[in-house]
Amino acid sequence: MTRSLEGKVAVVTGGGSGIGRGIAVRLAEDRASIAVWDLNPEGAAETVRMIEDAGGKAIALTADCADKAAIRAAAEKTREKFGPITILVNNAGIAPFTPFLDIAEDEFDKVIRINLKGPWLVTREIVPDMLAAQWGRIINITSSSTQSGSFAQSHYVSSKGGLLGMTKALAMELGGTGITANMIPPGSIDTPMLRQAPIDADAYGKSLPVKRLGQVADIAAAAAFLASEEASYMTGQTISTNGGRYMGSA
Repeated sequence: MTRSLEGKVAVVTGGGSGIGRGIAVRLAEDRASIAVWDLNPEGAAETVRMIEDAGGKAIALTADCADKAAIRAAAEKTREKFGPITILVNNAGIAPFTPFLDIAEDEFDKVIRINLKGPWLVTREIVPDMLAAQWGRIINITSSSTQSGSFAQSHYVSSKGGLLGMTKALAMELGGTGITANMIPPGSIDTPMLRQAPIDADAYGKSLPVKRLGQVADIAAAAAFLASEEASYMTGQTISTNGGRYMGSA
């Protein structure tokens, strides 16, 4: 991968752990300046430490990425530190397992607020920077469950399915402005979130065509490509990084 992100500023929501941390570190390796937004200040600070120890530039910001005022404040602090934001990775989210008839309305609303409305609000805040630059990359982390379904996760799958649709709509609306919008639906990636799920993760990994769980680096590599100049002719696309869990039709 060429070091093509020199001078670019990237926001990674939920960048304090797991997939978000991996993406933040990888984009920093490609010379982007990184704003790590996360509810967990210790996790965000640790991601920044990793980036800075490797010679990169980063800032940690504690933010609820589903709260409009918090988003605005984090965006302003990012701009003050690094300048306009032209790469956005909407990664923050939650993935509870609750049987359909046991999902309380409040739980459903929370999942939709964090996983769908949150990315909508963050994108609205940042797209003006991209329009001014006539260049931008929106990368939404969806889920392979939108392609295959997922047991006891109707609220989660609904939220990620909405994000899938939003990505395509943004791609159509913004395509003539130099901005691309694409999505990565991870399969079973070996993260603390997966290890907390009510499944035998290792056994499931062995059942996949590639015979293993995915690694954070697998998703980070896909995100780095979508953020790069090499991906400038791709928009509205799904990069299914899932070990063969789901194979779309040709």
